[in-house]
Amino acid sequence: MRVMGVLENDMADYKALDGKAIKLARQIAKMCTQAGSGHPSSALSLLHITTALMYRVMRYDPKNPWNKGADRLVLSEGHAVPVIYAAYCELGGIVGTSDQPSELRFDDALTLREGDSVLDGHPNPAVGFPFFDAATGSLGQGLSVAAGLACGNRVAGGNAKIYCICGDGESREGQIFEALDFIADHKLTSVYTIFNCNGQGQSDYVSSQQSAETLQGKLEAFGFDVKVIDGHDWEQVIGALSAEAGEKPIAIVANTIKGWGVTELQDRSYHGKVLNAEGLLKALADLDAKAAELGVADGDDAAAAEIPAPQVIEAPGGEEISAGSFEDALTAAGWEGPLAEKKLSTRRAYGAALLAIGADPRIVGIDADVKNSTFSEMFAQKYTDRYFEARIAEQNMISAAAGLAAAGRIPFVSTFAKFMSRAYDQIEMAAISHANIKLCGSHAGISLAADGPSQMSLPDVAFFRSIAHSRRRTDGAPAVRVMLPSDAVSAFKLTELMANVDGMCYMRTHRPDVPFIYDSDEEFTMGGFKHLIDGEDIAIVASGYMVHVARQAIELLEETAGLNAGLIDAYSIPLDTEEILKIGDDCRGQILVVEDNFAGGVGDEICAAAAASDLGVTVRTMYVTDTPKSAKSPEETLEMASLSPRNIADAAQKMFDGSVG
Repeated sequence: MRVMGVLENDMADYKALDGKAIKLARQIAKMCTQAGSGHPSSALSLLHITTALMYRVMRYDPKNPWNKGADRLVLSEGHAVPVIYAAYCELGGIVGTSDQPSELRFDDALTLREGDSVLDGHPNPAVGFPFFDAATGSLGQGLSVAAGLACGNRVAGGNAKIYCICGDGESREGQIFEALDFIADHKLTSVYTIFNCNGQGQSDYVSSQQSAETLQGKLEAFGFDVKVIDGHDWEQVIGALSAEAGEKPIAIVANTIKGWGVTELQDRSYHGKVLNAEGLLKALADLDAKAAELGVADGDDAAAAEIPAPQVIEAPGGEEISAGSFEDALTAAGWEGPLAEKKLSTRRAYGAALLAIGADPRIVGIDADVKNSTFSEMFAQKYTDRYFEARIAEQNMISAAAGLAAAGRIPFVSTFAKFMSRAYDQIEMAAISHANIKLCGSHAGISLAADGPSQMSLPDVAFFRSIAHSRRRTDGAPAVRVMLPSDAVSAFKLTELMANVDGMCYMRTHRPDVPFIYDSDEEFTMGGFKHLIDGEDIAIVASGYMVHVARQAIELLEETAGLNAGLIDAYSIPLDTEEILKIGDDCRGQILVVEDNFAGGVGDEICAAAAASDLGVTVRTMYVTDTPKSAKSPEETLEMASLSPRNIADAAQKMFDGSVG
């Protein structure tokens, strides 16, 4: 029989869930007070949604968080993470690594935010909490990660559902709506978008533009099947979370109470605040009263965990990824002419390499509506089921790539280097996650010329270099590796190298066609450089397009001054600077670094090394110092920036004169 629309056995079931919720609520209050910081009020607003997901709805195994076939939970509202930790610890979830796993206990939740705890202040898989797929906490990014996970699951042929919890205040972030567009575009009905509408932001109530009613209208306009629920009513919560999507993806707008169950935490001034010892006692008393109101007591949660079994999918593996021969790849791309002429841009060579390594099913591509310029288009045309068009939404693209990587794929992300700068926050968050994503920024540097500074990328080398000199917690490797190819061969080989190195990589490619520098069998390594020309009077270090400009400068020096200058192609950061300094020491201790970006790149890499060295090498740097403008040719732009072959030769001459004066 039904009692007020609820089956009798459902009522008993909900009692068990009520008991579980009270148990977790107590722990949330305790763990945040113990930590001395955290967001207990936000966590309590998600108590029923999280409990329903982790104890009833999600098909996953807390003892095997590495199963790629399991349902996933992305907490975009990352500051509410204590509710996830409390549940996962109570479930005895596994943390650590697959080689060295360990099982949590309920009281481990009380280690929240401790230096040696896996329970970080915001979600982060890289500290040993593999239940999460990406670091969140910089708001607005989690839904994109969820979309990427869904794309990866689709490639794998899985049936997993991806649940993503977003805050109502967070929905002001434009990336949320980039992700909604992406989900609708790609018909990712496995993504369940949940908005936690507790009505409060950090400093005030949310705008009416983020109200539940307004969000419902926005989501419906975006093409979603919207379910508006009471986020503390078990029947409504479980019903919405368990609903099967039709042609439209599901979005859930959950009306919740911030600080549910604890009177003091419901005040809008309590965002990001924890209870003191006296406040904690009052909170526990409030929760005792709530338990009595619900008719539950300690022990009533014993039967609450009924977790459905997930599909099992192992992470894709395989042998080393090969691009094959350079000649075969260019022929497959239809570029027999450039191959014969030995002249091709690095961006085109990247496209040929991506097409070649695409034969490996682990490789996926994603681009932001410039695939015909980055030349990822060739991959997109051949491997349609492994290519995802992100359109003009770079922030979503980067975070979606992090989701694809978490799903076990190797995403190659392509756009103009300048446009990638819109997503520097997302790139940093992916680096925090240790996401295995490969970024290619094309049309970089002032050689772009005619399109002008709005299309060039000049701060990118400095940005990525700063991250490259931070280390991953898991293995001490650079958080990102930077590739600066100078010709088609190096771009081709470095693309292949990126595919085989675990971790984030960034490649900077340029637009103009340039002559081949290297033979097709040349080998490249991470952190390496090439000593292209021996010299004894001065060493010139260049990267990317500027290697060709520096070669012209060296010819001028020989013709006009009889100087014998050496040339080094510094194609990778972090760079093996020790050997470069030794080469410079043999050239009268003089090194001139030239680059087509703002300060903070290769020049600073070598200057920092020289400052710490006992060799006494003098380093001068030449880089872009003024905001450039359009010009009809790279040569004209170089003249305007005082980086022409003549400028470089003059600077080298002055350094040499100073060394012998």
